[in-house]
Amino acid sequence: MEQLVRKIRFEVNEKVFLKDPENSVLGKKIVQFSILMIEEIGFESFTFKKLAEKIGSTEATVYRYFENKHKLLIYILSWYWNWLEYLLVFSTNNIPSPEEKLKIAIGIIANPISKEDPTFGHINEIALHNIVISESSKAYLTKEVDRDNKEGYFLSYKSLCLRFAQIIKEINPKYAYAASLASTTIEGAHHQKFFAEHLPSLSDAQIKDNNTIPKFLTEVVFKAISK
Repeated sequence: MEQLVRKIRFEVNEKVFLKDPENSVLGKKIVQFSILMIEEIGFESFTFKKLAEKIGSTEATVYRYFENKHKLLIYILSWYWNWLEYLLVFSTNNIPSPEEKLKIAIGIIANPISKEDPTFGHINEIALHNIVISESSKAYLTKEVDRDNKEGYFLSYKSLCLRFAQIIKEINPKYAYAASLASTTIEGAHHQKFFAEHLPSLSDAQIKDNNTIPKFLTEVVFKAISK
């Protein structure tokens, strides 16, 4: 089973990159240090020039993999959504109860990881999760969102939301707002984490408390879909 897990490779829309970073040591290094740098200095301050200096390469080399830093951000976020869906499927695969599935799914969305996953050596999932909390909305809150959507840039995120919505539908097939509730729950998990750390009056969660947010979301979701 361990050998099977280590062979897992998440497919990201090829339109996001010019050269697949997963196919080379340098490409993986670009992704690895992009994640670490964006978490440390923020997306606005992050540049390909700074990245190239960090990895001992040239700015032109980075541009051979990604057209711009916006597409790089979409790449690492897509990887994250794929990884989160993988965790969700893996953790609920043999659970017969839809209610239990939903509770597990909410827990994964709210607190996906407490330590790095050794399965993917060049990805720091904790740092990437922090980026998702603070930077993910910048991928689609742009003037080009409709064009990017037509190009399929958000397919990984849509797939995760659909998977979550399907679990909701298992419990209440007649619930009319499964997609809205799924995306609201996922975004709400991130917003509550961000608020707890930076705007604490907007959340009842505490920075070091990993239980409040999943409990809150579980209550909201189950009350919403109650028959």
